[in-house]
Amino acid sequence: MQTLFKYARSLVQKRPLTPLQFPATGFQLINDHEIIEEEQFEEFKAGRYYPVNIGDIFHTRYQVVGKLGFGLTSTVWLARDLVGHDFKTLKIYTRGGVDQEEFNIYQIINKTNRFHPGYSHVRTALDVFTIPRLGGDHKCLVQKPMWDSFKDLLNRNPTHRFTEDLLRVGLTQIFLGLSYLHSECKIVHTDIKADNILVEIADKSLLDSFTQAELDHPSPRKFVQEKPVYQSRKFERPKRFGRTVLSDFGSAVRGDEIQKHDAQPNVYRCPEVMLKTEWSYPADVWNVGAMIWDIFEDKHLFYGNDPDGSGYKTRAHLAEVVAVLGPPPLDLLKRGARSGEFFDTDGHWKAGVPIPKNLTLENSSNSLDGERKAAFLRFVRGLLQWRPEDRKTAEQLLDDPWLDYKH
Repeated sequence: MQTLFKYARSLVQKRPLTPLQFPATGFQLINDHEIIEEEQFEEFKAGRYYPVNIGDIFHTRYQVVGKLGFGLTSTVWLARDLVGHDFKTLKIYTRGGVDQEEFNIYQIINKTNRFHPGYSHVRTALDVFTIPRLGGDHKCLVQKPMWDSFKDLLNRNPTHRFTEDLLRVGLTQIFLGLSYLHSECKIVHTDIKADNILVEIADKSLLDSFTQAELDHPSPRKFVQEKPVYQSRKFERPKRFGRTVLSDFGSAVRGDEIQKHDAQPNVYRCPEVMLKTEWSYPADVWNVGAMIWDIFEDKHLFYGNDPDGSGYKTRAHLAEVVAVLGPPPLDLLKRGARSGEFFDTDGHWKAGVPIPKNLTLENSSNSLDGERKAAFLRFVRGLLQWRPEDRKTAEQLLDDPWLDYKH
C-alpha cells in the first residue's frame, strides 16, 4: 500500500503545471510616437523579431511570464517550465540572428567536464528548439534564469563601482569560468564585458515575485502593426547573491584553431588583435584586465578616441597602450600584419598621433593607495602584457596573492 501511495504521489508531482491567465487589460499603453526597446533596430522594422505575447506557451512546456531584455539579435523572456515545475529564460532569436556555431559552442561547454570548478561559472544551454513562423523560423535558447549583469549591478550602486572585496570575488569566479573554457573546452570567449557577466539567482522567491508583479501590474506595452512590444521588467534586489557566471557565446571561437580576424569590443581589444597577428586564450585575459577599470574605476583604461575627431581608431588605442606599457617588443611587431602602419622597423612609433604623456597604470587607478594599490597593480600587470605569452593564464591568476584565492 505504501509503495502504491508513493507511485501515485510521483504521478501527481510529474503532472504539468496549469498555465496562468495573464491580464488582457489594465496595462499602460505606450504612445505610438515613443520608440522603445527592440523597436529602435532595423531588424524590428524588417519584421525579423518574433512577436512574443506574455502568456504564450512554447515547445508545449514554457509559458512566458514577462520580458527580461532585448538585443540586436534577440529578446529574452522569463518562462514557467510547466513540465519541470521551475523557471527558465527563453532567448528568442531574430530570423537569421544566430549562427549555428554558437549552438555548437554551447554543446562543447555542456558536455566537456561538469566536475571542473569553473563549470558552474559558465552559463550553459538547457534546451534549444525552433519556433515555426510563416516567412522564416526562429531559434530559441533555454537557460537557467539569472539576476542582473555586472553592468546592471554598477547602475544600482550610487558609487557606480565595485568595492575591492567585491572585485576580488567577482574576478576569482570569472577566472574559474575562463579556466574551464580555456583548459577544458578550448574556447575563447572574445566578448568579456560587464553586460556579459551575470549574477546567478540564489533567492528563488524573486522568480515568483516577478510573476506575481506581472499578474498584478501588467507590463507597459505598445502595438506596432498589431504586434506587441513590451517594456522589460527588472527583478527585485535579492536577499543574497549567487555565483558570477560568464554568458553570451555569440562571438566565441575555438582556441585550438588559428584566429586572426578582428574581435573583442574596441576598448578591450588586445595588441595581437590590433596588430593582426594570431591570437587565442590570452586575448580573454587582456580583455578582463582592461575591463577591470570599468567596474572598479568607473572609466575605461583605454578609449582609442582619435585626435582627428573620427571616434575610435586603432592608432589612438595603440598609442595609449604604448603610454601605459612602454614600446612593444620587436618580436611581437614582426608577427603582426599591421605593425608597419604604426611602428618602424626599430619599433619606434610613427602613426601620426602623439603618445599620451600622463597616461600610466598608476595615474589611472584612484580607488586604492599605498601598498594596497601597489599589490593591485602588480596583479593587473599579470594580465596586461604586450606579448600574449607573457600574460598569466586564468589558472595562474587564481593563485595571484592579490586575489588571495584558497584551493
